[in-house]
Amino acid sequence: MPWSNQSGGGGPWGQRGGSGGGKSPWGSGGPQGNGTPPDLEDILRRGQDRLKDFIPGGSMGGKGLLALILGAIVIWLLTGFYTVRPNEVGINMILGRFTGTSGEGLRYNLPYPIGRVIKPNVTEQQRIEVGYRSTPNGQGRARDVLEESLMLTGDENIVDIDFDAVWQVNAARAQDFVFNLQNPEGTIKSVGESAMREVIGRRNIQAILTTEQASVAQEVRQIMQQTLDAYGAGVLVNVVQLQAVQPPSEVRQAFFDVNAAQQDAVRVQNEAQTFASRVVPESRGEAARTVQQAEAYREQAVADATGQAARFRQVYEAYRQSPDVSRERMFIETMERVLSGVDKVIIDQNGQGVVPYLPLTQMQQRQQNQGAAPSQPGATR
Repeated sequence: MPWSNQSGGGGPWGQRGGSGGGKSPWGSGGPQGNGTPPDLEDILRRGQDRLKDFIPGGSMGGKGLLALILGAIVIWLLTGFYTVRPNEVGINMILGRFTGTSGEGLRYNLPYPIGRVIKPNVTEQQRIEVGYRSTPNGQGRARDVLEESLMLTGDENIVDIDFDAVWQVNAARAQDFVFNLQNPEGTIKSVGESAMREVIGRRNIQAILTTEQASVAQEVRQIMQQTLDAYGAGVLVNVVQLQAVQPPSEVRQAFFDVNAAQQDAVRVQNEAQTFASRVVPESRGEAARTVQQAEAYREQAVADATGQAARFRQVYEAYRQSPDVSRERMFIETMERVLSGVDKVIIDQNGQGVVPYLPLTQMQQRQQNQGAAPSQPGATR
């Protein structure tokens, strides 16, 4: 190059440094030499002499210098083109002041040092760990951070909670993220821990350990988003995931024993309710059946008594009208009932001694046996 060290000099302004007493760009003295102020005309002349080394022939006029300056300006302006990827948003600044955002594609802004472009990633999902730290390779046991995970519940118990907060830059407010957050991860972690302590402080430990973990995570996410929006952070909190919710290690086994006892109590109560729901309807049905049977017997007895009374009145009326006929009929009916099931022997009272008699009962039985014999197997020939 024209200012290469051909004669032992340092740079384009000649020798520099060392004990040889090289000259500075300001001449022999310079601003730190003997206190003499620099000569501007001498500086311009020396600059023109050095610039001639770049031009063939070693000389140029004012137009050539102007063309060279304009070319340098054009090249400098061309460096202001930049590309915004689909996952980025361009934050444009002029002299350090925000002027606007730009979407994906080829864009332009004044180049450095006047202009500057910052392109944050607005689609990347980032995760903040609170209460624990996972290993770098994702294998092995995570390390607990008790000063973050131990929290006081509403019933004055302590619970150990590890959770994650998944967040990303808000594409619509990316400039807030760039200008308002100096330490994004630290800010989001502090906000998440504070929101979790607020939510846990309003609940009992038993509900936190069992049924309300989903509602706790949702409420923490809402509080984090509201707080970060109030800060103007330009951050979207997508989800809060509870990794571990358990009592402190010192009393964990006691909590598990109490929980097991409560579950056994609930199980026994459920079994008792099941038995009651089966036995009580059966007992009620049996009672209703007994009551209905008693009512039916009452109706039957009353009806039978009423009928007997009516029959007796009718018999009495008939007897009152014809006593002899009624007595004869009652005698005959009574004898019929009495003698219907008794073996009978007919004796002629006008005869001498015992006369042959007709065995009616044996004859009836013989007729019945003869009538049933053909239906038995092998009875017919």
